[in-house]
Amino acid sequence: MLTRTTAAGAPTADTAPLLKVRGLEAWYGESHVLHGIDFDVAPGEVVTLLGRNGAGKTTTLKSIMGVMNKRRGSVVLEGTETIALPSRAIARLGIGYVPEERGIYASLSVEENLLLPPQVRPGGLSLEQIFELFPNIKERLKSQGTKLSGGEQQMLAIGRILRTGAHLLLLDEPTEGLAPVIIEQIGRTIARLKREGFTIILVEQNFRFAATVADRHYVVEQGKVIDMIPNDELDANIDKLHGYLGV
Repeated sequence: MLTRTTAAGAPTADTAPLLKVRGLEAWYGESHVLHGIDFDVAPGEVVTLLGRNGAGKTTTLKSIMGVMNKRRGSVVLEGTETIALPSRAIARLGIGYVPEERGIYASLSVEENLLLPPQVRPGGLSLEQIFELFPNIKERLKSQGTKLSGGEQQMLAIGRILRTGAHLLLLDEPTEGLAPVIIEQIGRTIARLKREGFTIILVEQNFRFAATVADRHYVVEQGKVIDMIPNDELDANIDKLHGYLGV
């Protein structure tokens, strides 16, 4: 059974946001990509950022993590303003980022990849707890990291972050290119992490998958959040969502 040192209950209307993003702007060189992103995430929530390719979803995650060279606005985590902090300091506050490309090191074994990030704060999962979530990883510890299947690499990338003590997880396209059976396993894992008190921001193209795990959906278009749809109102707003996503 997974246990952590802290766990958040279900968010309520009176719950202070774990993360508050206001007026977030970001640039790639001279290219202005984010134009004032605003959204909140309550403790223990799973929220998705939905939108077409190029809308600014991945850039939003990178900006929260502090890996964009130029950003401005406000990103407050549990009352701490992070906009001027380097990414290493942001990680120590408890944010973990799993990029779309997963970042598995080819020269390292699965075990070495798993142990590479330092534990930045208390509450990280033990190796046995990670193996409980992802039994496939335990069976492949001595394998080269990039010899794993796409689904196993995604499990390794998520497991590696869970060791660090991060309690806010930024997951970028975790189901991209995966077989349906692996997508179901990733979905069960996200649901379980939510039950254990983790807070998750999910960038996801597959809104049908997102609907199985998320509490709310923020729609991003041209570098701004243009709508928020609670998951229990998704069916009533499906035509509008199709229009946003060009489905």
